[in-house]
Amino acid sequence: MNERDTVSTSFTDPADKDGTTPHRRRPVTGASDEDPFDVAYRTVDSPVGPLLLAATQRGLVRVAFEVEDFDRVLGTLAARVGPRVLAAPAPLDAAARQVEEYFTRRRTSFDLGIDLRLTSGFRREVLTRLAEVPYGTTVGYAALATAAGSPRAVRATGTACATNPLPVVLPCHRVVRSDGGIGGYIGGVDAKRVLLDLEAA
Repeated sequence: MNERDTVSTSFTDPADKDGTTPHRRRPVTGASDEDPFDVAYRTVDSPVGPLLLAATQRGLVRVAFEVEDFDRVLGTLAARVGPRVLAAPAPLDAAARQVEEYFTRRRTSFDLGIDLRLTSGFRREVLTRLAEVPYGTTVGYAALATAAGSPRAVRATGTACATNPLPVVLPCHRVVRSDGGIGGYIGGVDAKRVLLDLEAA
């Protein structure tokens, strides 16, 4: 898993006409043509509800479910990545297209530059292993911990999945409990079932 700079930096800042929160309306201060944003974002519809997609210059940095509270997610991105958070669809065209292809069963894996700056250490190692879990299959937390190099770190593996900043794209929904239980999910158990059923069809 490499971190590629594949997100376009050429776009027009859309006018904010819907009375959104202040951090969405923050003016672009200190931006240049070469570096116009810290985080660009857009939302897309899906069978599990609206999804927020956010990208940095490096690549996709966040996928969020509506239950996570988009305003809170954007505020966290502003604090942890940078204050220039813009509603700018163009840099996320490829991500939006691939997400739509995934939900319409025309795509079984993602080919996007990603930015893993929101995670580190063992959690990052776990997340890089998620892409190795094949579409339509599941893996137990213990097996994933072993693949990540720490067979006894089952609980830490669960935490890594629960805090995955890129659900769907890095498929933590494919990780289930060893007793056959579905396990928790950042987007909610119902969303996890939808994703597993989608891939099983």
